[in-house]
Amino acid sequence: MLEPLFSPSVQHTLDLIGIFVFAISGALLAVRKNFDVFGIAVLAEVTALGGGLFRDLIIGAVPPAAFTDLGYFVTPLFAALLVVFLHPQVERIQLGVNVFDAAGLGLFCVTGTTKAYDYGLGLTQSATLGLATAVGGGVLRDVLANEVPSLLRWDRDLYAVPAIVGATMVVLCIRYDALTPVSSSLAAITAFVLRLLAMRYHWRAPRAWNRRSTVREE
Repeated sequence: MLEPLFSPSVQHTLDLIGIFVFAISGALLAVRKNFDVFGIAVLAEVTALGGGLFRDLIIGAVPPAAFTDLGYFVTPLFAALLVVFLHPQVERIQLGVNVFDAAGLGLFCVTGTTKAYDYGLGLTQSATLGLATAVGGGVLRDVLANEVPSLLRWDRDLYAVPAIVGATMVVLCIRYDALTPVSSSLAAITAFVLRLLAMRYHWRAPRAWNRRSTVREE
């Protein structure tokens, strides 16, 4: 069993903050897509809980945390309600939402990796589920909204790569018996900072080398 990154109460609070911010992003997309109130709530729940739910089902942590902790389920509903009535104001603080989203990305890629390893997965598989925890909800959000997932689009700032870096740092620390709350925090902060830098300088992943195509770009 790995040493926890934070105390249970602090971890729970951070989880709820990350869930809330992810839910905000899902609800805002639902508003832009002209969804009704139910659609807004569904997209908020899926965005906030989808990654963790997928991880828990894969590792056999059932019932998933999203269904055993009422706070995990209610928090996205509160975020959806906030967006329903105050979405113009929320849109105006989009930069702040993006910063907290980056923080959630860093936190969840680390906690997802460590939880997967605690349940007996190998290092590579644990890192993969850490990535899925961090970005899975966003992928489901985009699919339900009939959009190409953001992390697959070349014209979007790096999102999955910072999570991959954070998860990789965690498994390397596990491999060399160096995983501590300090090194775990460093991995989360690294993913967070990389995401902020990607947003600030519009870093994007390269496309195919010497790409030649007659298909019109979308």
